[in-house]
Amino acid sequence: MDDSKDGGGNAASSTRPYLIRALHEWCSDNGYTPYIAVHVDRMVQVPLEYVSNNEIVLNVGFDATSHLDMGNELIQFKARFGGVAREIIVPVDHVVAIYARENGQGMAFPPPSLEDAAPTRSPAQTAPRGLRLASDAQAGASEAKPELVPAPAPASTSPDDDDPGAGPSGGRPALKRIK
Repeated sequence: MDDSKDGGGNAASSTRPYLIRALHEWCSDNGYTPYIAVHVDRMVQVPLEYVSNNEIVLNVGFDATSHLDMGNELIQFKARFGGVAREIIVPVDHVVAIYARENGQGMAFPPPSLEDAAPTRSPAQTAPRGLRLASDAQAGASEAKPELVPAPAPASTSPDDDDPGAGPSGGRPALKRIK
C-alpha cells in the first residue's frame, strides 16, 4: 500500500502522520494509553537494549513523554527508560502500528521495506511481530488492509510502565500475528 501518492499519480503527502495523530488524539480523549510499534533500523533513534526482532513498542502518552512532537516526517520526544531520560526520534514511515494499550484498538501500517521496494513476500509474511496484514486476495480487495488482532500473551511495553493490572482481563492487551 503506497500512502504517498493519490490515484491520479500526482505526489501527495502521506496519510500516515495524519492517521497517527488522529489515533493518538482519540486514545488521549478516551483515557487510553497510545502505544506505537516501530520498525527499528539505522534511521531510528531509540534505546537499542529494548529492541527485539527489529521492533520496539513505545508509550507515546502525554504522561510518559516530554516535548512530544508528532510531525509529518518525524515523531520526537523524550522518555525515561530504566530511570534515564532518552531522546527518541522515529521517522513516521517506521511506525508500523498505533493502538490503545487498554483494548488493542488502533491501526497497523506496512513496514518501510514494503513501501520502498516491491515485496518479495506477502504482507502477511512480512508483518511485524504481533500484527496481521490482510492479504490482497481477501474479498477481492485491491490493496492490503491492515488490522490488529488481540492476543492473550503480554505485549512488550515501555520499561517504565508499572501498571500490570490494566486492561479488561486484568493483564495487558497484546497483539498476535494470525496466519
